[in-house]
Amino acid sequence: MANLILLLQEYGVLIVFAVVLIEQIGMPIPAFPLLIVAGALSVDGDTSALMVLAAAMCACFISDSFWFRAGRHYGKRILKLLCKISLSPDYCVSQTEDNFRRWGPKALIVAKFIPGFNTIAPPLSGALGTRAVTFYTFSTMGGLLWGATGIGIGVFFHSSVDQVLDILSTMGTTALIVLGTLLLMFVLFKYVERRRFRQSVEIERITIDDLKALLEQGKDPVLVDARSTTAQLLEPAIPGALLFNGGETMPNLVAGLDKKRHIIVYCSCPNDVTAAHVAKQLIGYGYNYAKPLHGGLDAWNAEFGERQQPVPVDNHASA
Repeated sequence: MANLILLLQEYGVLIVFAVVLIEQIGMPIPAFPLLIVAGALSVDGDTSALMVLAAAMCACFISDSFWFRAGRHYGKRILKLLCKISLSPDYCVSQTEDNFRRWGPKALIVAKFIPGFNTIAPPLSGALGTRAVTFYTFSTMGGLLWGATGIGIGVFFHSSVDQVLDILSTMGTTALIVLGTLLLMFVLFKYVERRRFRQSVEIERITIDDLKALLEQGKDPVLVDARSTTAQLLEPAIPGALLFNGGETMPNLVAGLDKKRHIIVYCSCPNDVTAAHVAKQLIGYGYNYAKPLHGGLDAWNAEFGERQQPVPVDNHASA
């Protein structure tokens, strides 16, 4: 452990740069505690607070630029990729899309303090067409605030941090084991959190072939678009679908629908989790024929194309 502290004292700036870059790219490695440690070490002159801040901001700039350009060129596809590789629950994109749209690029100032949002915000900015100069202005402000806060906490509590480091240095290899165990527990917690959320929305899906069969049989199912408002702006809804994005209560959305009518809920998020969540709500209101569409909007577009004729919704029709 003493060697690790020596490494922080000798190569603290490079280590901060590497760890921050890895975290900002999307890996579940908490970099903020490292900034606190680096801030504490800077009090005794072991590192330079300004150099550490510059390294953190440079790493944030590289990561943010990469994801911003990826979002600009690949749009919603890059958002899906991020949600698939993230250890946060799969609704991370749908939860942050509308928050970003509500606050605009100014949300980048605080995005790095919010787990999940810090990775989603840059590509979302690109996908929504944020001007580059606007993005880089607020992104730089956010990186500066985040980095300065971590370093400032370390400077303020440097005595306590130094005591912890001294204790760890006397523990030798045991300290490394403890730190490694804590990191593993953090990753495991995020993994369990994601699995628990998936289990909470386990429900029978309907395939696109089954939906085609319903249409061919004249069942005239109701389609419900469960995507966020922002996602609906990025890609149009299926013509005739009812829009549910949290802005309207569920009873009002389906008021007058026959409870024996087939209701197909779709979204564009990984594992159809938003659609599954909305379908479970519908079942709770007595609409037992509600099911999420497996594959969501992508499955519909692949089968029918994006110019499919509107699906009529008759609130008084029966199954």
